[in-house]
Amino acid sequence: MTAVREPRGRGQRRKQLHLAAHFPGVNSTTVWTDPRSGSQIDFASFDHLARTAERGLFDFFFLAEGLRLREHKGRIHDLDVVGRPESITVLNALAAVTDRLGLAATVNATFNEPYELARRLASLDHLSGGRAAWNVVTSSDAFTGENFRRGGYLDRADRYTRAAEFVRTARALWDSWTPEGRPRPFAHTGPHFTVEGEFTLPRSPQGHPVVIQAGDSDEGRAFAAAAADVIFTRHGTLEAGRAFYADVKSRLAAHGRHPDHLKVMPGVTFVIGDTDAEAQELSVELLRQQITPQNALLAAEQVWGRDLSSYDPDGPLPEIDPDPGATIVQGRARAGGDPFETVAAWRALSRAKGLSIRQTVVETSGRQSFIGSPDSVAAAMDTFVTERAADGFILVPHLTPGGLDDFVARVVPLLQERGIFRTRYEGTTLRSHLGLPTPVWKG
Repeated sequence: MTAVREPRGRGQRRKQLHLAAHFPGVNSTTVWTDPRSGSQIDFASFDHLARTAERGLFDFFFLAEGLRLREHKGRIHDLDVVGRPESITVLNALAAVTDRLGLAATVNATFNEPYELARRLASLDHLSGGRAAWNVVTSSDAFTGENFRRGGYLDRADRYTRAAEFVRTARALWDSWTPEGRPRPFAHTGPHFTVEGEFTLPRSPQGHPVVIQAGDSDEGRAFAAAAADVIFTRHGTLEAGRAFYADVKSRLAAHGRHPDHLKVMPGVTFVIGDTDAEAQELSVELLRQQITPQNALLAAEQVWGRDLSSYDPDGPLPEIDPDPGATIVQGRARAGGDPFETVAAWRALSRAKGLSIRQTVVETSGRQSFIGSPDSVAAAMDTFVTERAADGFILVPHLTPGGLDDFVARVVPLLQERGIFRTRYEGTTLRSHLGLPTPVWKG
């Protein structure tokens, strides 16, 4: 994406843009073949990316997490990360080498318990001085559940009801000490949890750690409007972003919430060159590295639910119908919604543009990319925020751990010059970075 250079904002303070850094590795965005690609386990990798994000004055550092190694056709799926330390453990270590950067852990609300997780998150919030965040995800698949005592017991329809009760219970636990530091007994009984006792930690510096919700479905939007502080989403165009933004923000009033108290932050990629033309050339080369023939067939297999290894990735799309009940990749959500609708859309796109399987996958990859010179990327991001298509972005670099270096060095100063991004941290907590209120204690 490119944008025309606009005059810099002067006078009245402009709407501020929020930035977060996603540690890469759990998707085909990451280019493992690049000689600069580093370890996914060595703490030095996490340390480098987090320090770079803090140098760039980002709001938070974001870690994804999986609870089982993915499998492709019954074998370990090695096209993305195989093995990653547990998120909160990593973030506790990063709290010691950063001062202001928020620390966001993805933790599953299906295969955890409120008391134990509320305690771990409150500990991180205390140890970091108020910088903890929880990205709430859910799961209903028995494949992941096999790693847990209860197995895949949860009906898909119950994922968000359990998650909503989980968040309410955790917040009640965080509120169970008075602001003066006195513990009180706690009791909760609901459809999914019965908890009774006393919480071991006083109220943390933020009151409650920031809650992030990742999802674009109607259920996910409803959950975010009711319970989240940030929604991590995907949209590919300015128009789609504006529609999503308006829809999510319009839901907040029903919960007595102000629109500014839920930040919309899509996950985005970026390619920076000295000129727009150079960036476009770099982008084409990068896509070839990301959407390899193997990755292209995998993406198609996720949509069709069939083994497509006999097809040429540089040939036409399969003529066969999808198998909606099949699972090719275990441990990853199936691509798209209704597979028949997705296949029909892919075929229409392929016919209209004469695309191969691989080219179709590239066209439908979905994640917003900012491609251009540093000034063009800054201008495009400015447009998204000004036009209310986003409150900011979660940047997903393609390299571990140095993929954020160029953005911080070349784009952040231009965002600051435009008056839409901070020149220093004004507060110490993640809530202060995001402009979120401190939760009122409910005694």
